[in-house]
Amino acid sequence: MAILRYNFRSEILGLNTNVTVCYPASALTTGLGFRDPIFRDDDKMPYVPGMKFQTVYVLHGGGEDDTVPYRYTRLEQYAENNKVMLVSPSVNDSFYMNTTYGYKYFDYVTQELPLVVKSLFASADGRENTFVVGMAMGGNGALGLGLIRPDLYEAVVDLSGGIGVTLDREEYIRSLHWHTPRVRNTLLGEQEFVNSEHDLRWFAERNKAEGVQVPQLFIGVGEDDFIRDRVHEDYLILQKLGYDVMYEEAKAMKHDFDMWDFYLNKALSSWLPLKREPLYTKEMRTNGLSK
Repeated sequence: MAILRYNFRSEILGLNTNVTVCYPASALTTGLGFRDPIFRDDDKMPYVPGMKFQTVYVLHGGGEDDTVPYRYTRLEQYAENNKVMLVSPSVNDSFYMNTTYGYKYFDYVTQELPLVVKSLFASADGRENTFVVGMAMGGNGALGLGLIRPDLYEAVVDLSGGIGVTLDREEYIRSLHWHTPRVRNTLLGEQEFVNSEHDLRWFAERNKAEGVQVPQLFIGVGEDDFIRDRVHEDYLILQKLGYDVMYEEAKAMKHDFDMWDFYLNKALSSWLPLKREPLYTKEMRTNGLSK
């Protein structure tokens, strides 16, 4: 396993920000003949200059940062098992949206960050190689990214979302009156909300009206999660609009990392349509550099 934290100055945000990048390095070999007695070489793939990986953007929850998903779960191991690259941005409590206080986190995550990642890291280009998974605030962030920019992602996993942006307009408006500054200071007010950049229902309806190809959608929530009803309502709205959504409730699970650890594994190992191998060019394969 290989993990690094990259700090750079974002032009869109106008500040320095952190990104965690995880590579399935233990699944690779240099082929130089130096065997590691701890790891078997039987199914390893070769390091080759220019090789790429399918990429899963993993979105953290409220009050967290880009490191938390890796520190509180076995996410690195799941990336290793599925030979996929992970990227986690730090977005504070922005709900992954352009905020009312000025920071354009949605533009950062959908425009600037992918360009930086594909330029500096071994991230494969193309919608078919790009996925997004989120937990709690990140769950709704993932759903929002997929509905607002369906051209960017092949599949989306919303785990325990329902916090912040939602397809339920009435619930969104109610959330503006929560006694928490991050909701009031980030989301658009009631008068500006409908048909705005925060209105997921509007984007979902527009996608259907225009026949837009949308990502595969997966929603998971704990049966005993305090936000369960709100997550379920998002699922029902998508169903009514004609979306094909896979929905699953985890029996006796709550809004915590026990739930998310289990479903991060499930998302990477079975839900997402991953190739589960590094991506080599035709020339690399012709030259016998991959098995």
